[in-house]
Amino acid sequence: MGKRIRKLKNVRLHNEGTDTLVYGLVAIASIAAVLWLSFDNKIPFWCFVSVFGIVYCIVLNFFRCPIRYFEGDTEKVVVAPADGKIVVIEEVEETEYFHDKRLMISIFMSLFNVHANWFPVDGKVKFVNHRDGNFHKAWLPKASEENEHADIMLETPEGTEVLCRQIAGAVARRIVTYAKPGEDCYIDEHLGFIKFGSRVDVYLPLGTEVCVKMGQTTTGDYTVLAKLK
Repeated sequence: MGKRIRKLKNVRLHNEGTDTLVYGLVAIASIAAVLWLSFDNKIPFWCFVSVFGIVYCIVLNFFRCPIRYFEGDTEKVVVAPADGKIVVIEEVEETEYFHDKRLMISIFMSLFNVHANWFPVDGKVKFVNHRDGNFHKAWLPKASEENEHADIMLETPEGTEVLCRQIAGAVARRIVTYAKPGEDCYIDEHLGFIKFGSRVDVYLPLGTEVCVKMGQTTTGDYTVLAKLK
């Protein structure tokens, strides 16, 4: 596609976590100060600081925003849009957009994964469609269709359509999608962000060469999911 455009910001923490991290730190510091000043016995203070210090570190880890660049040729390559674990590789009947069978590869993201999402292919964004829904556990099969989700349809330079679906989970209640219809998209760019445990599905044409296996750990923008025909 010629010169590839990169729009990543040089940050270590995702801007989606700014409010959560700042308000959380202020709340923890305020309560810790009250406990320190209110009790001669400092055990309540140290118990609080220990427990919520660990919780804060987990949340801090969740909002990491690593800067990554895919090494190699991106032509007809599909990269993992998220960190996580492969929970589905199967042929499914996709009745909403394609109205035929597609190969679906699903990545489940736990609380401990980076939750930034990357574009899985180079190309153009055809449309973005957000659907309200339930909040089943993200690894369940019905989550793909019944949970709240955002669909991003991408078209590669060769004309192949790839659907990427961001899915909310039992804990995840906010899906953020940066992709805009009509824009060019590139591997290495952020597609969006999902707050807390969730899942991303990628729908590919039948005959696509699968390069991952069930249970495999993926690294967003690094792991090659598949190669298009």
